[in-house]
Amino acid sequence: MQHHGLPFTGLKRMLDKTERDCKTALINKTALIKNMEETMNIDRRGLALPALALGLLSVIPIGMIPALAASAEDEAVAANVEAFRAAQFVADAKALDALCAAELSYSHSDGRVEDKATFVANATNGKSKFLSLEYQDTKIRVVGPVAIVRFHWLGEQEAVPDGKKSSTNLHVLMNWQRQGADWKLLSRASTKL
Repeated sequence: MQHHGLPFTGLKRMLDKTERDCKTALINKTALIKNMEETMNIDRRGLALPALALGLLSVIPIGMIPALAASAEDEAVAANVEAFRAAQFVADAKALDALCAAELSYSHSDGRVEDKATFVANATNGKSKFLSLEYQDTKIRVVGPVAIVRFHWLGEQEAVPDGKKSSTNLHVLMNWQRQGADWKLLSRASTKL
């Protein structure tokens, strides 16, 4: 094979202007191919983690992605929800008062609705005590200065006078409002499951 009258000898001309007296650089064709193979070598292990991550993201509902990347606001609300649960469990009137907004509307699964003063008084009157109280499957969505919180409530209480035990299984919706630097419980509603 010939190129512009020169025999092809495994060398490749980078510039093809020999007729104009151009000094063309010559490259060894074998070295060029070997170099290309090295730069195009793709390690399967290097692709495994990105492929796995992409695969997992394709099965996660779009609505769940913000939950995976919890913001500082989400964490602050979550901390207050847990503080509220803990205060309910031990009947801590001072903590419940600090966590609730003055405008609180607290709705029970039996239809009773209490304002802040009534809720705190009834939750801490000593007529019953919690043996267990769990908030399961908690979902928090912060929308501006408001947080929507949903969870599954599982609790067991004991009446103090007679020791009678009762269980509660509820779906709860809470609305928290940012007031200044704090998140306060503004409303709560529950449904028996």
